Amino acid sequence: MKLLYSSLFVALAFVACKPKTDSNVNDAFEKNSKTVLAYLKGVENEKIDYATFSKDFKSLNTWFGAKDTISLEEFKIGDSKTLEKFNFKLLDSVPVFLPGVNPITKEADGSVRIYSTWEISIEKTDSTEAKSGKLKMYEAYDFDADGKILYQQGYGDFTGIMNYLTSK
Repeated sequence: MKLLYSSLFVALAFVACKPKTDSNVNDAFEKNSKTVLAYLKGVENEKIDYATFSKDFKSLNTWFGAKDTISLEEFKIGDSKTLEKFNFKLLDSVPVFLPGVNPITKEADGSVRIYSTWEISIEKTDSTEAKSGKLKMYEAYDFDADGKILYQQGYGDFTGIMNYLTSK
């Protein structure tokens, strides 16, 4: 009987200590994950819907030698130039989405973290052969109160793959 009461006490303590799940945060994460996936598919299809981005958007520029952050207009220009030269294919049928946390409170906040693998390629031209390579990425997306992408940062060896693809 002592064992039964002890087991029951441990089980109750475990349940009582379990953090409450905020359904609003979970709903925001699910919605925001779909927004990120739509953006990634837009990159892949070269049809990006920038209406899902906040007018106050900033992107942390993680490329070597680049300025720290860029605005939405600079982001669009960069996307345009990149998509003009390179083809992107998302290799993960469903990328790994993880809930992000507020950096100050460490509480889940509806932001999205993602691991993905891309195939990036260039087409054959008169002077170059077709080439492709794989790039593993980690990205983080924060959202404003309206559910629009406010802040984005991505980590992967962009410089390495771009140098590989454009070298002769």
